[in-house]
Amino acid sequence: MSRIDKTRPPTARLVLTLALAPTISLGIGRFAYSLLLPDMRDSLDWSYSAAGLQNTINAAGYLAGALIAARLSRRFPLLALVQAGTLACVLSLALCALSGNFVAIGLARLLAGLGAAVAFVAGGTLTATLAQREPERASLLIGLFYIGPGVGILISGLVVPFLLQGLGPGSWWLAWLALTAIALLLALPLLVLRIDGAAARQEADAGSFAIRPVAIYLLGYFLFGAGYIAYMTFMIAYVRDAGGGALAQSLFWSLIGLGALTSPWLWRRLIARGHSGAVTAIVLGVNAIGAALPMLSSSLAVLALSAAVFGGSFFAVVTTTTAFVRFNYSQAAWPGAIAAMTIAFGVGQTLGPFATGAITDYTGSLDSALEVSAATLGIGALCAALQRPLRR
Repeated sequence: MSRIDKTRPPTARLVLTLALAPTISLGIGRFAYSLLLPDMRDSLDWSYSAAGLQNTINAAGYLAGALIAARLSRRFPLLALVQAGTLACVLSLALCALSGNFVAIGLARLLAGLGAAVAFVAGGTLTATLAQREPERASLLIGLFYIGPGVGILISGLVVPFLLQGLGPGSWWLAWLALTAIALLLALPLLVLRIDGAAARQEADAGSFAIRPVAIYLLGYFLFGAGYIAYMTFMIAYVRDAGGGALAQSLFWSLIGLGALTSPWLWRRLIARGHSGAVTAIVLGVNAIGAALPMLSSSLAVLALSAAVFGGSFFAVVTTTTAFVRFNYSQAAWPGAIAAMTIAFGVGQTLGPFATGAITDYTGSLDSALEVSAATLGIGALCAALQRPLRR
């Protein structure tokens, strides 16, 4: 049993405050775009390829942020990076409301991706470090950080569909303003957070990371990035095309968020055994099933089940990769290893939205995008299953 220092804030409270970073940067900053996309497409006359390209731009920013995150973590305190990245995402939300110009929105989405990756890598590293204080609860504590996107998805799902319905067509920019205000309020506790210097700063020696021993695992994570983002980009459009109004869209999106909120408790015992890629493969396989369910039927019941299954597993996949890093690498190597995982993920989600958007434009049906998404996730699960534990 580890001894807990009663003079410092509870670790769980620190982690939950850090979780506000992915709440803002991912749950709202990235994924709320899907809720606004149908109205933006209609108002701005975008094709599916153009709509997907905006998420590709966002993912490119995320990839760039992942590429520099490990280096930044050796020069600046981890908490400062989390806070700066989150503020960049809040700013990007405001910029999205200011213009309907495709390039201007693209620049805002690029900034959102860059800030999100820096905040996510730094936050994940800091959370893994804090979790060392209570080894018996480490998997749960790491999982608490990754409920952040689910909170953001839930908030945006409860707000945006009804806001768009109430304000009418062309109100997408007002929804961006509302999300900016919400994100700014959520950021306040994070901006005043203080963590002792030993945990908040990474060691100068970032340790070594070699790609070859985990190449198959990185490939699986790349495929996860390519597959999940197609589902998250176009499913609200799919629900709307199936006749779902504001209530159906809100229910669908909120179920994804609620699923993500339950995932730390649902998967924590399995993740605690995540020394190999088998755990990632299991969770990713469940994610693929969730993505495939709409192929069976577009009924509200099946779509709701799809949202719950997908939501309960998609950020648990990310949690498994952090656990894999914690089990297989020294603490000094965590930023580099987490950044490498994030880069593989980032490359996948950079290619995914535009590719599936182009496929949808070519076939004229969103069904094809979902089929590609589910197949990509399934292949990613098979790749992860081949990863063996590393020798420390």
